[in-house]
Amino acid sequence: MKIAITGKGGVGKTTLAAILARLYAAEGRKVLAVDVDPDANLGLALGFTEAEVEAITPISKMSDLIAERTGSNKENFGKFFKINPKVDDIPELFAKEKNGVKFLVMGTVETGGAGCVCPEHVVVKRLISHLVVARDEAVIMDMEAGLEHLGRGTAEMVDRFMVVIEPGERSIQTYHKVKSLAADLGVKAVSVVASKVRGAVDEDYLKSRIPPEDLFGFISYNEEIIEADRRGVSPYETSEKARNEIMKIKGRIDAAYDAAALAAHKS
Repeated sequence: MKIAITGKGGVGKTTLAAILARLYAAEGRKVLAVDVDPDANLGLALGFTEAEVEAITPISKMSDLIAERTGSNKENFGKFFKINPKVDDIPELFAKEKNGVKFLVMGTVETGGAGCVCPEHVVVKRLISHLVVARDEAVIMDMEAGLEHLGRGTAEMVDRFMVVIEPGERSIQTYHKVKSLAADLGVKAVSVVASKVRGAVDEDYLKSRIPPEDLFGFISYNEEIIEADRRGVSPYETSEKARNEIMKIKGRIDAAYDAAALAAHKS
């Protein structure tokens, strides 16, 4: 199962990604959680300490590794390098494990332009492709708001895009934008999780604006989640309410995955 969780900053996608990863690990499944968000904080939400997170070097910052795998150096930088570097051993070499979840940080690729192709970008994008296409565990990616890291072939192998939104029109427009981008990449499975929901009024509003087949559940506005973030600890440990709500969302994901697998088997 490969899930990409996206949404604007601060909406709660890291909470969803972390608790989903912990729930799957609690079932005894192999789980790899991947932080692809430039504002990386998935590690703390998974239960790593601040010191452990600070000790992790993002893949995009591993200059020696990138130079080795792409054949780039100071003389040919920006001119000649491999565009299909070896990446399949990177998770085993650099992923850290906590609470049954393996954790990998991609990091930010700082380039002069959005269309720039550099060794760091090539390694990160190829690694994401490998994680989605070739890995045999559940892969949960905490993405940035856009889908820039995913190419057509990679995105088509993602089982589901989960868009985390808040109860407001601007946030709903983010869902529509992601659904449109995903369709351009050949992906139809795009679902919504509404976060920071304060009650029935918010739920009714969201139900009126989002098709029921796309709306996978609600995460309540929750002081326990806020306090966990302030303390830099995992909301999985501090909020039974959040765990239960995300368990229901997980049930929808699992049912959709099983239905898709059955349909593919019959075809």
